[in-house]
Amino acid sequence: MAVAISTGSGPGEVNANINVTPMIDVMLVLLIIFMIVTPLLEAGFTATMPSASNTEQAKEGKDELTLGLDADGKYFFNKMPYTKEQVEDTLTKLYAARTKDKILFFKADVNLKYGKVQEAIEVGRRAGARVLIAITQHTGGLMGDKKKGK
Repeated sequence: MAVAISTGSGPGEVNANINVTPMIDVMLVLLIIFMIVTPLLEAGFTATMPSASNTEQAKEGKDELTLGLDADGKYFFNKMPYTKEQVEDTLTKLYAARTKDKILFFKADVNLKYGKVQEAIEVGRRAGARVLIAITQHTGGLMGDKKKGK
């Protein structure tokens, strides 16, 4: 049994042509979106450490653990130079002995690439830090002026 579809113009006849215009419209819109988005993905984004104004300057406590990165990406633990492995081993030992707070104060050079900052954060997390606090530069402002009596 064979079925034939006729494209005639008579009554009751079926037109079997596919309308591709909506599909082409969708494809063109997607092409334009990808043409706009792709260069933005390649460019990446710029992330900077936070800066603060109107803050009160606080002294560092004896038990505070501070991890720093200089402009070259070198590690400093409590202001002493360390390698990445030494920092992780030292932090792991210190956090294993702590029962209360597992806070890591973190300071990085503002011109450092974000990948290096993220790597240092992961070192702290693997070592056992549960809270990471970013240290900012004190720039003065209202709170600083009130402390000085101005």
